[in-house]
Amino acid sequence: MEKNAKIYVAGHRGMVGSAIVRELERQGYHNRITRSHQELDLTRQDAVEAFFREEKPEYVFLAAAKVGGIIANDEAKADFLYVNMIMEMNVIHAAVENGCKKLEFLGSSCIYPKFAPQPMPENCLLTSSLEETNEAYALAKIAGLKYCAYLNEQYGTDYISVMPTNLYGPNDNYHPTHSHVVPALIRRFHEAKEAGASSVTCWGDGTPLREFLYVDDLANLCVFLMNHYSGNETVNAGTGKEISIKDLTELVAKVVGYEGEILWDTTKPNGTPRKLLDVSKATALGWTYTTELEEGLRLSYEDFQHNPMRAER
Repeated sequence: MEKNAKIYVAGHRGMVGSAIVRELERQGYHNRITRSHQELDLTRQDAVEAFFREEKPEYVFLAAAKVGGIIANDEAKADFLYVNMIMEMNVIHAAVENGCKKLEFLGSSCIYPKFAPQPMPENCLLTSSLEETNEAYALAKIAGLKYCAYLNEQYGTDYISVMPTNLYGPNDNYHPTHSHVVPALIRRFHEAKEAGASSVTCWGDGTPLREFLYVDDLANLCVFLMNHYSGNETVNAGTGKEISIKDLTELVAKVVGYEGEILWDTTKPNGTPRKLLDVSKATALGWTYTTELEEGLRLSYEDFQHNPMRAER
């Protein structure tokens, strides 16, 4: 990307989009376009097409999405499928119609099969069935990345996709029931500390293994890929390291400063035993993450404390 190129970041108020904006600013890309949901409803095809005709962005980071934790994904399948699919199709199609030089589509590691080989390589996509609880979201993301690949094949576009592992960091969603595991734990231990609670109970037995990537590291990779990668196959974004939910829980408690007892409700489900991305492709391209988990958790807790409005949503 040229430093003066016109760059549109879709979803700039979300955790991923805001991190991409910060990274673009850090690297000297100042000709950025953003629109809030109130200014531009991405589910409205006519509005999206009018925006692209008027602004003519040269590069697009498509980070806008309807997201949520396991409960939200399971309870609102139709909404997750419809909203995500229509937003991404509107933006990608408008980019094609208006001569966008390059587009980068942001997905999720949930696109991979429930029982994918571990670590999960990019080429295991669509080799078996998905995890049922987030199937709708995964299907929407698969459709988006496939649309990009088909456009490349049919029209010679340069549209790429990146699939992040579990993300955390500034501007995360700390909703008590609709958030992901890291922000949920941060909020739970913070409230337990404030209330002087003697114990906190977590689901399962703590044995599942998960991978976590600090969102600013993802943003750095996103800009890197826009400048250094072209291809129909997606690129995994992760650390290549995993941690048990038990160890993660204890680390979050340490960072928050909660000193009570951590109990485990083994009547509750553990979820998938292991989810780790194969990041050898990104490594071979010359990229690796820089923020270790404990430091990232400290930065995330600072964000939680200093952004009370985010803690309530």
